[in-house]
Amino acid sequence: MDQLHVLAQACDLAREWTDVEGRCQQVSDAALVAVLQALGHDAGSELQIARSLAEITARRERLAAMLVADAGGSTDLPFPAHSAEATGEDGITRPLAIEGRRLIVPAEPGYYDLVIDRQTVRLAVAPLKCPLPASERRRPWGVSVQIPALRGERPSPFGTFGELAEAARHFGHAGTDALAINPVYALFPGHGEGYSPYSPSSRLFLNGALGDPALVGLPPLTEGGEAGEFIDWASALPRRLAALRAVFAALDPQRRAAVAAASPADNAMLHRHALFDALDCHFRPHGAHGWRDWPAAFHDPMGQAAARFAAENPDEIAFHLFVQWLARKGLAAAQSAAKDAGMAIGLIGDLAVGVDPAGSDAWSLRHAMLDGLTIGAPPDPLGPQGQNWSITGFSPDGLRESGYAPWIAMIRASLGAGGGLRIDHAFGLARLWVIPEGGRTQDGAYLSYPFEDLIRLATLEAHRAGALVIAEDLGTAPHGFTHAVTQRQMLGMRVLWFERAADHGFIGAQDYEPLSAAMSGTHDTVTVAGWWRGRDLDWAERLDRLPQGVDRAEAEAIREWDRGLLWSTLDHASPRPAPDDPAPVVDAAITHIARAPSCLALVSLEDMLGIDEQPNLPGTVDTHPNWRRRLAAPIAGLFEDEDLQRRCAILGQTRRQNASEEYR
Repeated sequence: MDQLHVLAQACDLAREWTDVEGRCQQVSDAALVAVLQALGHDAGSELQIARSLAEITARRERLAAMLVADAGGSTDLPFPAHSAEATGEDGITRPLAIEGRRLIVPAEPGYYDLVIDRQTVRLAVAPLKCPLPASERRRPWGVSVQIPALRGERPSPFGTFGELAEAARHFGHAGTDALAINPVYALFPGHGEGYSPYSPSSRLFLNGALGDPALVGLPPLTEGGEAGEFIDWASALPRRLAALRAVFAALDPQRRAAVAAASPADNAMLHRHALFDALDCHFRPHGAHGWRDWPAAFHDPMGQAAARFAAENPDEIAFHLFVQWLARKGLAAAQSAAKDAGMAIGLIGDLAVGVDPAGSDAWSLRHAMLDGLTIGAPPDPLGPQGQNWSITGFSPDGLRESGYAPWIAMIRASLGAGGGLRIDHAFGLARLWVIPEGGRTQDGAYLSYPFEDLIRLATLEAHRAGALVIAEDLGTAPHGFTHAVTQRQMLGMRVLWFERAADHGFIGAQDYEPLSAAMSGTHDTVTVAGWWRGRDLDWAERLDRLPQGVDRAEAEAIREWDRGLLWSTLDHASPRPAPDDPAPVVDAAITHIARAPSCLALVSLEDMLGIDEQPNLPGTVDTHPNWRRRLAAPIAGLFEDEDLQRRCAILGQTRRQNASEEYR
């Protein structure tokens, strides 16, 4: 085998991959060299390749910074050892058995300080399964919401955690068990262009613009600017930042002291994120987008320039710490409102795939991040050029060398305020398509991740939080992925539109997998009403996105056939509604999802309201109003709608009936 290919294999970089049509594709040698170089492995000559291979071999002969294993199981060591002892979080030290190169780990899940032949490392011991919601009395159900779309009692340019708390109270009283929310990670402060929740600055901290001072007893925000049909992020986010500054300036000394106490100096990452936001606010007016456009002296978060800026601007740092405190309090208040209103689960968060390469995480955690690589998807029939999502993520080597600390912190932060977590594009736990910056998407390659370690750590953190995990598994799964997540009791996603039989008809509700979340749709799919009316076809025609060789008339004929397939699954008795009468179809689709034996049913708020438009149209940026739509009425007014009341009743009664039949 060519030594370049040996190096690629040693770095878990796939030279070959299988496309969606089952055809084997091969990555060029030039692409392999570019990705390897970005990963920090010189591969430009035979001598460089030999040195890189030697470094990898030497690293694998050392103990990892963290060992990860299943409770009561074992883990392999890189060398035979003679003695080992582990100190748990309870402070008790226990000797561990060693059988050659196999270390027998404790039966109790948790984190341990491990000493092996005088070498100290960390040990993570995971339970075998993630928690599941109780379902003896009824199968739980929930509603997925886009927080900025919500309207509350007070006028506001977009929804916040205040509106989320109000929605949680109303839905809880209506019998809902969970609210699945969009990602709430930190964006660039006051920046009105980068507002996609799936391209955050940090996955460790929160979007301060969603904070609501009224939730902590402070005067409500008064920036005005109630949105119409669409949110004007370009003006709303700068105004929100200015309004938050005004709230901070008016704080009394007692409140400032409380915020400072909740942001202790030993929380280095929190203070580093506040410093990043302060620097971003300082340099952005000069045209800088993130740390890579700052003067070089500020590229090091621990450098003299950054430290001097922090020392000279303590009030600015304190302001950004206040914004994070306000957001944490607000998200916790929304979860408390959900639980107080009777929700069994409460909030289900959403873990984004990656972060903006110019953002806070990429600046603070550079040692653990991919550098010079972005994440996307390989070419396929629907996207012949592939997809570049212009985000980056953790490096496999960086994770191992850091003892997974930043990844654990990210998962823990994501689980912190709710009862569950959806992992977006969960295939990324096993592999990601990485693209050299500035290169073509098709010149990328699949990079494998330490899947077994990551899935165990996710299970351990879910166990500690008492939270369920949904692993988004739409598309072609990597080998072994489905079995592994099923064994861990993570829920797959079973979305109405993708649950088709071999004859292309829709499968019956009874055929949904029990260990799954049955869903009417996602933020990226057409709504039920929109599909029935053909609203997605309107957009496809307008944006020249109809399938190649298919005109609008042919697309309409196909849709009419599909309407028959869907209705024959949803209702065997009633006449099929006309295309301009989607309400009965929405009711039937929600009943279908409710009947599924899936241990969780989720219906989008757009479907609960029978809305035609979807929140996001993948593959578009400015041509579709992604993440900008606002609901037509305040939350309280929505619950006066008979359609919403009826659909809540359908879900509650059907899920209760299903559970009682199973346990009868």
